[in-house]
Amino acid sequence: EIQLVESGGGLVQAGGSLRLSCAASGVPVDAYVISWFRQAPGREREGVSCISMSNGGYYYEDSVKGRFTVSSDIAKNTAYLQMSSLKPEDTAIYYCALDWTVARCHMFWDEYDVWGQGTQVTVSS
Repeated sequence: EIQLVESGGGLVQAGGSLRLSCAASGVPVDAYVISWFRQAPGREREGVSCISMSNGGYYYEDSVKGRFTVSSDIAKNTAYLQMSSLKPEDTAIYYCALDWTVARCHMFWDEYDVWGQGTQVTVSS
């Protein structure tokens, strides 16, 4: 069984930084992608970033470009999302998700079968 365990998140003032981690286990292939999504109260789920765990390819939504950095530790099967220059509008529950059927990043959330438990990120003004 593939599992994702998220850590990180918390409360930070605007302009601050946080790092999220997403550790995968039970993945049956070497080529897969991990993406980050977020959902704020009353808003639809939106994509944030993606990283290919096999070739290092990555993607960022425009709203986080230049502020967020996605990375991975292949040996640990873990992806990270370093969030800097945080804004109140970044407040949301952040989820990581894994697609082990592809090696190329995408942000189609309904095609991800495995999800982390979610972690709250709150940015105060």
